Amino acid sequence: MAKKKACKRCKRLIEGNECPICKTSSFANSWQGRISILDANKSEIGRKVGLEEKGEYAIKTR
Repeated sequence: MAKKKACKRCKRLIEGNECPICKTSSFANSWQGRISILDANKSEIGRKVGLEEKGEYAIKTR
């Protein structure tokens, strides 16, 4: 399995060449921590960090 990249704008972890949320192709290969949002409407952590879509996100990117 290839290491996932983090979008520099929204921090979503992806394996492709374009972010499905913000449609950019600017990625960070170096990231730390992971947040998994299963239901964006019920996620208290997701609300606190400003995430509105379900998916995997990096906590910190470089």
